[in-house]
Amino acid sequence: MPDLIHNLQGRDIGFLRIVARLWGLELNAPDAHTALPLLLSGLLNPPLVLEVVESLPHAAQAALAALVQREGRITWSEFVRRFGALREMGPGQRDRRRPYETPTSPTEILWYRGLIGRAFLETSSGPQEFAYIPDDLVPLLPALQAETPIPPGRPASPLESAHPLPATDRILDHACTMLAALRLGREPAQFDGSPLAIPAGILIQLLAEAGLLDKKGIPLPEPARAFLEAPRAAALLSLVQGWQTSRKFDELRLVPGLKCEGEWQNDPLAARKAILVHLSQVPPATWWNLNAFIGAIHERQPDFQRSAGEYDAWFIRSEASGEYLRGFARWEDVEGALIRFVLSGPLFWLGIIDLAAPAPDAAPTAFRLSTWATDLLSGKAPSGLRKEDGTIQLRSNGQLRLPAQTPRSVRYQIARFCAWEPAGEGLEYRYRITPSSLETARRQGLRPGQLIALLRRHASAPLMPSLVQALEHWDQQGAQIYLEAVTVLRVDSPEILAELRSSKAARFLGDLLGPTTVIVRPGAQEKVLAALAEMGYLAELTLSD
Repeated sequence: MPDLIHNLQGRDIGFLRIVARLWGLELNAPDAHTALPLLLSGLLNPPLVLEVVESLPHAAQAALAALVQREGRITWSEFVRRFGALREMGPGQRDRRRPYETPTSPTEILWYRGLIGRAFLETSSGPQEFAYIPDDLVPLLPALQAETPIPPGRPASPLESAHPLPATDRILDHACTMLAALRLGREPAQFDGSPLAIPAGILIQLLAEAGLLDKKGIPLPEPARAFLEAPRAAALLSLVQGWQTSRKFDELRLVPGLKCEGEWQNDPLAARKAILVHLSQVPPATWWNLNAFIGAIHERQPDFQRSAGEYDAWFIRSEASGEYLRGFARWEDVEGALIRFVLSGPLFWLGIIDLAAPAPDAAPTAFRLSTWATDLLSGKAPSGLRKEDGTIQLRSNGQLRLPAQTPRSVRYQIARFCAWEPAGEGLEYRYRITPSSLETARRQGLRPGQLIALLRRHASAPLMPSLVQALEHWDQQGAQIYLEAVTVLRVDSPEILAELRSSKAARFLGDLLGPTTVIVRPGAQEKVLAALAEMGYLAELTLSD
């Protein structure tokens, strides 16, 4: 921030005399150029600074404290909303009306004492106008620097926290599934039907920010292997840190119900950091009201994302109504929705907060920091995550069942060798060995011998010799038996079939099964019926259950 000399440079002699008078200083210089260095020597006197600050009204001290807590600066629009306007006057009007004698706001009290300045300062999104404390005054305000922040909002009531939704580390299991799907080129899908489940697209972004995917969204072999083999606590921490420091993961453009349009640019990292600062002030192990938390940020730091003209310059549309959410009056619809999404989305999915609702199917109304939160947000691997010591259960029908405790690296390899089946209860993953899944694995450089070795190491019982024999036969000879559903054409005499096979419709026919039966190629049933009709034979398609 600028220092005191830059704050007062360019001010007229009348303004400098007002500052001196309010500080109890004599200033007899004839002009501003001569007066400024004399005034500065008096203002930078530590005992006098303390005396002036302690004599301020409580509201003005609170305004200074708010600036100190925000590293000495707050956007001008937010500052005047919170602490009152500064009446704009030229030197002549100011000297006639003397607003410093009857200030109408804490802003005016601080302004005419030179304790705050107003300037455009650089930010990551370009220049913005700020209220600030001059740099050389900040160290002289120790009492304000030591002030303890008041928690944002209020505790939740018993009803608001009646139905807890504890944080989990299930995102690690979903990440394993997603990495296998991306490696196989499968279409990502939603992981469960819960409204709070992480959408597949968002999980892919989190994996990318953790450095696990290349530019095409394919898992990077070494980082993915290290992630899957790492202890669960370390793996979860890597996802948290990737999200926490990302400039690309843009929560605003992921908020359900909002549609961002236009060329404007936001800074998701700055907004995320601001929300996390407020979150760090919430008492640990305490259920906290979600709406009150949002309301506190609205009161204390409403411009954490947008400021001044950005409330009108950013084109954000409500998908429900179609209207643009412009102006500070729509703060709750944009910033409020963003805060709600960050808490009930990334912070919940990553195991940092627990949620709670008044009823099982109701939207969250309360939250609290999870037992892992302090460690995760400070860059430490938390304790208390479950062990990965599960074993593979082999069924006689060729099905493989893997409990949630199965090592993720093992399940990832099994998923690459097998066909996927719907999961069972209790997050039990189910797969089946098929010729097509083995062929897919072969195209990726995987051989049945590797699957046999994997199963021998991690199965709950010795492998059946018949399964080993089947895998070895397939490795040597490929698929030997096929079972498929086909459409069969059956006619009354070999002559009809011969006539059809010599017609233009022959290209729609497959292998002969006998003198009066033939396979019809997939999707060609209607064309064969039409060809028979042209030949003078009526036929119909009969489907059996």
